[in-house]
Amino acid sequence: MLEVANAFVSAPDQKLRQVKVLIREQGTADWPLALYASNTTAGIDAVVAGEATMAMINPSAALTLAYRGKGPYGEAQPVRAIAIIPSEDQYLFAVRKDLGLTRLEEIGSRRLTLRIGVRGSRDHYLHVMLDHVAQAAGVRVDDFEKWGGRLITESTGPPRADSPKLSAVRANELDAIFDEGAALWLGAALEAGMTLLSLDETTVGQLEAMGYRRAVVRCLQYPLLGRDILTVDFSGWAIFVHAAAPDAIVQRLCAALEERKASIPWEGDGSLPLERMCSDSPETPLGVPLHPAAERFWRSQGYLE
Repeated sequence: MLEVANAFVSAPDQKLRQVKVLIREQGTADWPLALYASNTTAGIDAVVAGEATMAMINPSAALTLAYRGKGPYGEAQPVRAIAIIPSEDQYLFAVRKDLGLTRLEEIGSRRLTLRIGVRGSRDHYLHVMLDHVAQAAGVRVDDFEKWGGRLITESTGPPRADSPKLSAVRANELDAIFDEGAALWLGAALEAGMTLLSLDETTVGQLEAMGYRRAVVRCLQYPLLGRDILTVDFSGWAIFVHAAAPDAIVQRLCAALEERKASIPWEGDGSLPLERMCSDSPETPLGVPLHPAAERFWRSQGYLE
């Protein structure tokens, strides 16, 4: 967002000379251009309310639900995509292997008492998505605690090999970890004696009807799994604007991304791969139409056929 803002205001043909970059706070109407970076739905709300011109959110599915009027949205929201930053990921439901569980739905059917490590930031989209997954599986997140379990939220970041969450699992102080960022911690979790729970087809079907996508964690990539795991996707950082955003602004935002792509970090190596960011793929799930001005710009760059 900082790179885009810098490119935007430094362009000689632009009248705007101030851009506000927001992180986890609402915008203000007195700024003509505000860019919002967050992993919460607040960025969607800010764009829809006109408090931010552009925002981004992970996973991309959060924007898809807003566009469809599903989940926390009672009606379709006027949002359009600019691009999706590649990030292939899954929501993982890991438990201690000695519990003998194979499916997430067993927690509800058996009313199990579990100590579950979840993300500490309660407004993180992980918590919104966990509510949806639990409901599709026939329970509520509150039920986990009603049955005597605990949702442990001390950590604000994803678990890693040396994180307190995995140390707690090794010390038998934690029974489960529900989180994303598979590449950061799954291998270490399996080595620590954990396994992943699959979702039933009926559960995934309900989530797909909302706008989520299915995902499979392959034992080919993680041999200690022993089997492929069906879960839900957590991929992509969606960059988006209001459906009624002026074409000139959207075109300039796209041009700023193009201009600064070598300076913008992402999960891979090299420049931001804009040629891959305007089409649907597993690492760039595009469930929302591109803004017409963005589509025209990417086509002019040769990124769209």
